[in-house]
Amino acid sequence: MASNARLDHRNPLVFDTHELGRRPGALQRLTRMIDAPADLGIQGVIGVPEGAPVELELRLESVMEGVLVTGTARAQAEGECVRCLEPVGLELEADFQELFSYPDADDRGRVIAEPGDDAEDDEDRFFLEDGLFDLEPLLRDAVVLALPMQPVCQEDCPGLCSECGARLADDPDHHHDAVDIRWAALQGLAGSMKDGEKDEMSGAEAEAGVDEKQEK
Repeated sequence: MASNARLDHRNPLVFDTHELGRRPGALQRLTRMIDAPADLGIQGVIGVPEGAPVELELRLESVMEGVLVTGTARAQAEGECVRCLEPVGLELEADFQELFSYPDADDRGRVIAEPGDDAEDDEDRFFLEDGLFDLEPLLRDAVVLALPMQPVCQEDCPGLCSECGARLADDPDHHHDAVDIRWAALQGLAGSMKDGEKDEMSGAEAEAGVDEKQEK
């Protein structure tokens, strides 16, 4: 993946390979603790909070084409259960490996006069820049792949009640009496009839009271 922006060695996700050298087979192991960059994870679902500690363990190996970077990132991810919306936390461990190519070498390690001529090939490759490489794009991809697309607080989380939104895990016996919609209209009609009968009875009782007064 070619990039026009120059790398800043002060960036904690930028690494220097000058000590490693270009002798094939040379190895270097690095451990670094960094603050998580913004939006590290699956946006709106789960991820590592910005500024949270991320532990990086890297193995740099010099090869003919460039530097092979193998590593693991560990952090605490936070999100929300997709079923009951309760907070979810999990230990994240993301593995990654990528070759950062020398800008003056082709895919076989041969020196080329004008690097970057083949734009299509460059789009799929990561390059070293003045001996530096940026781990952030690789880290982001690895974290997304390591995180669950639909996090849950527990595997058998029953979710929320579709009627009232209550969390079913808190009340396993929670339920609502189901009413058959085919009988709902009849129940309403029966209620109306009962109300009508009450009105008729009230009217009859009132008339009877008037008659009794007239007789007296």
